Amino acid sequence: MSEAEPSPAESSVLVQGDTAPLVCALQSTARQDVSCFHFPGHNRGKAAPSSLSKLIGPGAFLHDLPELPELDDLFSPKGVILDAQIRAAQLFGSSKTWFLVNGTTCGIQASVMATCSPGDYLIVPRNCHISVISALVLSGVVPKYIIPEYNSRWDIAGGIAPLQLDEAVKELEEDGKRVGAVLVTSPTYHGVCSNVQGIVSVCHPRGIPVIVDEAHGAHFRFHDRFPSTAIEQGADLAVQSTHKVLCSLTQSSMLHMAGDLVDVDKVSQCLQLLQSSSPSYLLMSSLDAARDQLSKNTNIFDEPLAIASETKYQLMRIPGISVLDLPCFASDFPAIDPLRITLSASDLQLSGYEADDILYEDHQIVSELVGTRAVTFAVNLGTRVQDVDKLVQSAKHLSEKYFFANSSKHMEENRVCGPLENISVHLTPREAFFTKKRRVRIEDSLGEICGELICPYPPGIPVLIPGEVVTHDSLSYLMSVRRQGITISGAVDAELNSILVCNL
Repeated sequence: MSEAEPSPAESSVLVQGDTAPLVCALQSTARQDVSCFHFPGHNRGKAAPSSLSKLIGPGAFLHDLPELPELDDLFSPKGVILDAQIRAAQLFGSSKTWFLVNGTTCGIQASVMATCSPGDYLIVPRNCHISVISALVLSGVVPKYIIPEYNSRWDIAGGIAPLQLDEAVKELEEDGKRVGAVLVTSPTYHGVCSNVQGIVSVCHPRGIPVIVDEAHGAHFRFHDRFPSTAIEQGADLAVQSTHKVLCSLTQSSMLHMAGDLVDVDKVSQCLQLLQSSSPSYLLMSSLDAARDQLSKNTNIFDEPLAIASETKYQLMRIPGISVLDLPCFASDFPAIDPLRITLSASDLQLSGYEADDILYEDHQIVSELVGTRAVTFAVNLGTRVQDVDKLVQSAKHLSEKYFFANSSKHMEENRVCGPLENISVHLTPREAFFTKKRRVRIEDSLGEICGELICPYPPGIPVLIPGEVVTHDSLSYLMSVRRQGITISGAVDAELNSILVCNL
């Protein structure tokens, strides 16, 4: 793997030896024999709530420290945080890396705000994560949606193609609109990768920066069997959830930058605006530790890849069980993450929710993501052989029990492609967010302008976005969602008996 070269000023900060500088500094500070008159109030664990201290141990409180001089400043780093971020940039192949304590969400928001001005257009796939919609509300940027390919049998969206993007750019250019940036989700939650290099080749000649929501691809750089990373393919900004497949703590992420299309200082300003002014050193040090773990174990993903490959092979041999792969899509997507296993029991006449319930309740199998037609399992560095063996045996049980028992059962017709294909936008997300609202029964919402984000979660792909017209397709899908008892994020009424609409 090639490494990005730090600037001379940054090089002077680097300490010698392959260490985790932020982890070491935190450890050293916690060992000090000092009288503390600073925050937080538990005073290095002396007043920690006993119930939580018994659960997570006193060490977490001892190392839960504020921005002391020796621990540097996240928003103006000159010491150990800068050192840790430089090491991360070198390992991940970027020109600059920022540590994030508000998750990939704040990295997405900052990327949009740093590249687009209010009124600019952001070209984005309609199956983007809800963090993109929040970025549109915060920034006043206008979305130009690209509809990704959907496999209706699986109820799963793929990526977007460079040709789709080229058509969207030309359409906006012909209308005299300014494109601030393009945002791509690659890989998707199910591991489907878009051709980022092809998308970059469309954008960069026009001076348009490319942002990649690479939340699920932080591990791609660390084995030659993984797809190429967004930065390797020429993206300008890539936001990664280091806590997903890699081993930092939940809510910790990284934002990577390459090239000179984006103003580095503007990104830093946006991150300071969006992140907590009291960043957690436990989160930041976990990013440093995860980077250090990868740098010292070059073959760290050999075993997870072997486990995932064998598991898919075994699952595909089970009658009534299907495994998601590239041939499931008509488009020429370059890859699917080999560590993401998505199976369907539709041929057993079981919905994804039914299969997931059986796997959990009868076999204690906990999945990562469940949908109407499929269940997704994430293999990672902690996955054990006995865990995947149990998954395979549980899938065999599903087949044996339901292959003939459900032969006369008919599943409800899938409607997912409707609400995403036939969208009608009346207001921008920001305009709709700040418009006065009224509550109506969901049955009476047809033709109204949606005033809230309505999103089955996970995967976090909105069915309705503020400013979109409630169509027959989206309404039918939401009614189906309500019948199935699926968790809804964003809606004030989580039971979906009513929704907020714009009072125009």
